[in-house]
Amino acid sequence: MAKQPQPISPVKNFFAGGFGGVCLVFVGHPLDTIKVRLQTQPKPQPGQAPLYSGTFDCFKKTLVGEGVRGLYRGMAAPIIGVTPMFAVCFFGFGLGKRLQQRTPDDVLTYPQLFAAGMLSGVFTTVIMAPGERIKCLLQIQAATGETKYSGSLDCAKQLYREAGIRGVYKGTVLTLMRDVPASGMYFMTYEWLKNILTPEGKSVSDLSVPRILFAGGLAGIFNWAVAIPPDVLKSRFQTAPPGKYANGFRDVLRELIREEGVASLYKGFTAVMIRAFPANAACFLGFEVAMKFLNWIAPSL
Repeated sequence: MAKQPQPISPVKNFFAGGFGGVCLVFVGHPLDTIKVRLQTQPKPQPGQAPLYSGTFDCFKKTLVGEGVRGLYRGMAAPIIGVTPMFAVCFFGFGLGKRLQQRTPDDVLTYPQLFAAGMLSGVFTTVIMAPGERIKCLLQIQAATGETKYSGSLDCAKQLYREAGIRGVYKGTVLTLMRDVPASGMYFMTYEWLKNILTPEGKSVSDLSVPRILFAGGLAGIFNWAVAIPPDVLKSRFQTAPPGKYANGFRDVLRELIREEGVASLYKGFTAVMIRAFPANAACFLGFEVAMKFLNWIAPSL
């Protein structure tokens, strides 16, 4: 295994992680919109066709009915949240690695990297949960033709007015269930791929752009392979009318399994996987480029 890099500074982590997150959202949001609409579309009545027959049908109908802007519905919420979220995410991963090192030179095992990644998922949930709630509501609003919220800020205000802070943070447990194991897989896979892609005698910091893109993209695939089932439950729960699921995600799970079968837990799978590679490749490339730039302009920071 290649030697692990030293933990980066929180200030550099903030800016580099934030830039990587902005890259991820910009590249991946259109297919995230498709994913949420597929996951939350109502069950068709007997004899009726579903609203969307699949990923490409949803994409076509969204593009024809709403134009390119329709694919970017709800993007303001994740864009606002990505800088602190990814800063905290990468900081959490670095902290998780540091806590497991007896000395700064210790090389962590892959299970230890997985544990450090899980800690990053805990850190990001505080920011991620309300952003996900607002994003999902805005994404499905356009599909239903209703206009309850004029934008991200208006959505947050209405949620707080209707149910207080609990309304804004609805779905936090499911966000944790999604992000903690998925983040562990995400960072462990990225570090593993960087190590095996690093030529003998070279440093992981010298990886070429294509190899960084490949490692980051494949890490995104592994991340979402773990995250899709709880993500489906989260999307359903966060967009449901108040009081529909009194027992939380257990009611959502029972309803989905009873009415649509186990396969319903993988709704939006195609859209997620098409999105995962380019979005996360862009994220890690943005992070690595920003980190090199920060190290160049402020090496002692």
